[in-house]
Order: sequence, then structure tokens, then C-alpha cells
Amino acid sequence: MRKLIMNGDANLNYKIREVGQLDVSFLWKMLYQCLYVREGEKPFPIEILQTPEISKYASQWGRNGDLGLIAEDPGNTPLGIVWLRLFDFTHKGYGFVDEKTPELSISVDKDYRGQGIGSALLREIEIKAKNFGYKSISLSVDPNNPARRLYEKLCYTQVGWCGTSLTMKKDLI
Repeated sequence: MRKLIMNGDANLNYKIREVGQLDVSFLWKMLYQCLYVREGEKPFPIEILQTPEISKYASQWGRNGDLGLIAEDPGNTPLGIVWLRLFDFTHKGYGFVDEKTPELSISVDKDYRGQGIGSALLREIEIKAKNFGYKSISLSVDPNNPARRLYEKLCYTQVGWCGTSLTMKKDLI
């Protein structure tokens, strides 16, 4: 059964539901779009998704502790996705804080950004994570990525650095 949450504004209606196995190809597509590229720079080659440091965010989706939500339009076209995944000290993600804090990944299709979908996905995954028993969520963001403002607005705070990216965290308690 799919849980539907109706959202939207005057310009766009969409629903939010849980990620299922049929959504894995969309998850991989959006993982690629998560990779921030500064304006004017060359995009990463698609093969970057096959590297261990990137593929670990989506490979074997559905393992214990994975949580994800998709925003879709009324015709069931996916517009954006957010997901959480736990990592351990041996296989740290870029936003790793500890083994009990899942790392968040989010991407909204570029044609639908700026319409509140990302904010809605973040709010809903926070509720889902808290209900699941997670005490906090972490993420990694390039300091120049406009998404950083959204994270700060939603009370994610900087707790460190990983390479050239900020590690941010939000307590859910």
C-alpha cells in the first residue's frame, strides 16, 4: 500500500509516497543529479555512478534502515526524491556523522525546482525518520550549492567538513 500525502500550490499539484523497488532507476537518475556542479563547470561523467564512493548511496536499495520518499505529479511522473541511508565507519558517506545517523540525499528534477517540492520532501522524510526511531539526520553539501540555504532554513547546522563540502546535521528530538 502506498501512503499518499497531497501537497502543492496554485501552479503544481503533487503527492508524496514511499520509495519502492520499482523506483530504483529513478533513484539512480536522481543520485546523478545530486552531484553538485558549479555553474560553468563540466558535469561529471555518468560513469561516476559506478565508483564505490558514489554507488554506495543507491546500490542494493531497500536494505535495513533505508527510507525514501518520492514526489509525483497527478499522472505519476516522478518530480523529486529524498532518501536516507546508514553508513558505518568503514564505508563512510560524505555527510557521515556516526553509525546511528542516516545520511540524507535529495534531488528535485531541474524543471521543478523552486516550487516547494524539496522543502516538502525534507519535512516528510524528517517525520518518517523520527517515527522510525532516528534521532538525527546528516547531509553533505557544497558551500556554494543554493540548496544550502534550504537546509539552514530547516535548521540543519554545520558540524564539520568532508573534503570541500560541509557536513550538516539536524536533531529530530
